[in-house]
Amino acid sequence: NIDFYKIEMNNCKINESRCIQSKFIKGYFTNIEFENCDFSNLECFGASFHRVHFKQCKLTGTNFAESYFRDCTFEDCVANFASFSNTNLRTMLFRQCQLNDSEFYEMDWKHLTLQENQLNNSNWFHTKLATLDFRTNQFQKIALSFEQLRGLTVDQEQALVIAAGLGLVID
Repeated sequence: NIDFYKIEMNNCKINESRCIQSKFIKGYFTNIEFENCDFSNLECFGASFHRVHFKQCKLTGTNFAESYFRDCTFEDCVANFASFSNTNLRTMLFRQCQLNDSEFYEMDWKHLTLQENQLNNSNWFHTKLATLDFRTNQFQKIALSFEQLRGLTVDQEQALVIAAGLGLVID
C-alpha cells in the first residue's frame, strides 16, 4: 500500500513485481516492460505510458482512468474489472487478455487493436467504435452506445448479442 505522486520510470524491465492497492497518481512511464507483475487494484489515475509492454500481468481492478497511452501493449494479462475510462490511446494493442467487466467508457483512441480477448460485460459507452474490429474477441454481453456503432466490425454471433443488448427482438 504505497502511494506515489508523479513517479517517473524509464528504460527498464520489471519482472515478478507486486504492488497491490497502491497509487501511482500522474506517474510517467516510458520504455518499460512489465512481466509477470501483480498490480491488482492499483490506482494509475492520470498516468502517462509511452512504449510500455504489460506481459502476463495481473491487473484486476486496476484504474487507468484519465491516463495517456502511446505505443503500448497488453499481452496475456488478466485485467478484469480494470478501468480505461476517459483515457487517450494512440497505437494500443490488447492481445489474449481477460478484460471482463472492464470499463472503456469515453475513450479517445486511434489505432486500437483487439486480438483474442475476453470482453464479457465490458462497457464501451460513449466511445467511438468506427474501424474497431471485435471479430477475434469473445463476449456474451457487452455495453455499447447505439449512436457509436457505425463502422464497428463484428461477426454474426456478436451482431446477435449486440442487437439483443439494444433491445431488438430477433425472430
